[in-house]
Parts: sequence; C-alpha cells; structure tokens
Amino acid sequence: MEYILNIETATKNCSVSIAKNGEIIALKELNDGAYSHAEKLHQFIKEVVLEAGIEMSNLNAVAVSKGPGSYTGLRIGVSAAKGLCFALNIPLISINTLQSLAQSISISEGFIVPLLDARRMEVYSSVFNEKHEKCRDVSAEIITENSFETYLEKNKVYFLGDGAEKCKELITNTNAVFVDNKFPSAKEMGILSYMKYKKNDIEDVAYFEPFYLKDFVVTKSTK
Repeated sequence: MEYILNIETATKNCSVSIAKNGEIIALKELNDGAYSHAEKLHQFIKEVVLEAGIEMSNLNAVAVSKGPGSYTGLRIGVSAAKGLCFALNIPLISINTLQSLAQSISISEGFIVPLLDARRMEVYSSVFNEKHEKCRDVSAEIITENSFETYLEKNKVYFLGDGAEKCKELITNTNAVFVDNKFPSAKEMGILSYMKYKKNDIEDVAYFEPFYLKDFVVTKSTK
C-alpha cells in the first residue's frame, strides 16, 4: 500500500488529503475567503493522518501543489512539504496547480481552461482536452474579448477556477461554459501524485522551488 499526503495551498483553499494507491481516503479543507494556511495547514495534516488510521511513518511520499498561485500560499505549502520529507526521509512530488484544477471536471469533448485569479484583469491559465491532456502551456495573460477564441471557434470550452469570474463579461461566445465553485483541491491531487510516484517522478527536496510564474510584487501601503 502506498500512502501519499497531498497538500494544496496555492489559492485561498487550504486543502490536505491522504491517498492510498491514488484513492482519497481522508480529506480536510477550508475555503473561507481568507488565507488561513499558516494557522490551519499543520492542524489539517494531523487530522487527515488520524482519519486515515495511519501514522506519519506510514507515508510513502508527500505531494505539494507547485503553482502557479499565491506567493505566500505556495511558500507555506512547499515549506511544510519539504519539512515532512526531510523528517521522514521520503520523496517529494510536485503537482501543477492548474492540472489538478482541470481534473475537477469531466467532459466528453471540447476543452477545459482552468483559470487562477492574478492581479487586475490578469489570470494564470492553461488548456486541457477531454482526456485532461495539456494542449497549451501555463501562461499569465490579460483577459480580453478575444481570449481563447481559437479554442472557442468550433468547440465547447469549459472555464473554471476563481479566475473564470473575470471572463464572464468579456467572453460572450456561445461555446463558452462557466463552471462555478471550482478551486484547486488536494482531492484531485490523489491520482496525479500516485501516477508520478509510480514513475519515480520526484523533486530534489533541497532545491525545489514553487512555480511562481511571475516575480513577487510588494504592494506599498497607502496609509
């Protein structure tokens, strides 16, 4: 039996799961609109391990959402994952945040576009087909009325994630479908991390860094 701890902190959703051979057996998450990762993450880790009926020493690997996403959220998740991997001497697995978000829906045809909110009218996005295979790399882009028009021309395109809200008023193509209340979750990480574990697709714990996509910008207070 392979037990993998999955950690998702790239957005406002603080999410942790335990998967056994890729199947989720324990899940704890909170998406209350605030970044509560620093307070909740380690508590959630303890709770899912207890719920799964295992010990920390039974873990075979730790998987973490690598981004893109919130700079602070990613740092908290990756730091926790690294600490556990060092302490338990187990491998670290990284999962693309947009890929796991795309996994949260199933379609028979067309494209899935997971979108994470960035600053102003900007989003982090990628494109996947009905088999959840990546069709376009991750990018940071400004949303306009012409965004994703190549995909929308002849296909249904399913937009999801907290960045999709920015698109509703601008993207009015009849092929655009907006899926509400979807966000990156450790629930979808289970099968992805297990597949990587079986292929020994792991990270160097000492040198791994989150995929920020853009440089961190400090906003000065106006007070």
